[in-house]
Amino acid sequence: MTANMLTNPQFSVTALAAIRERAKLAAIQAGRPPSDVTLIGVTKTQAVETVRAAIAAGLTDFGENYVKEAVAKIALIGGAPITWHFIGQIQANKARPIAESFGWVHTIDRLSLAKRLSDLRPAQAPPLQLCIQVQLAAEVGKGGVPPHEVAGLALAIQQLPRVRLRGLMCIPPQNDDPQVQRGYFATMRGLTSDLNHQGLGLDTLSMGMTNDFESAILEGATHIRIGTALFGKRTPHP
Repeated sequence: MTANMLTNPQFSVTALAAIRERAKLAAIQAGRPPSDVTLIGVTKTQAVETVRAAIAAGLTDFGENYVKEAVAKIALIGGAPITWHFIGQIQANKARPIAESFGWVHTIDRLSLAKRLSDLRPAQAPPLQLCIQVQLAAEVGKGGVPPHEVAGLALAIQQLPRVRLRGLMCIPPQNDDPQVQRGYFATMRGLTSDLNHQGLGLDTLSMGMTNDFESAILEGATHIRIGTALFGKRTPHP
């Protein structure tokens, strides 16, 4: 680690350690091993140097929302042993670079997108790992599938050859009350349980961000997506 990396004003090693400690304590409180929870650093609009600083500090998973920015960043980072997660809304005409560049996609909300990603996934690459985004409340600008449609979509995705359905993802309405937060996340846990009773074998709940990740872990989150707490306020995307 270089001095420049450690003093990068958009990334804090101390903040990373604090988030990991809070996630660890929440997992222990839930009776789960801390290793069950993967921390995804959300680096949309962050510079490549910021990502490199986080890699040097030991972060291995990164989430991106904007395809063009992400693909350029992935190319510059090169062959570092990290996993890239696409966590933004998907436009069908940008499915190819997503299928070619990412290991995970968390925002599937229709079968046509999953089919397109499967068709475009390179034959030499491992299956693309997918999560279905669940819409817990009607909010403008948020994608997702209503809970009653999740099972049908999940069963259909499981038939596709070049992708693997891993679980569910959500972005619940913002609320500072931990009990309200846990209510939304408990709904996700229940949906996953129902799907697994149908034999789907899901193992992933992608839920929880800077303001609610501890509530998410208490309700079974396996992947938390943290941006602001690690990298500070982000600049608006052009």
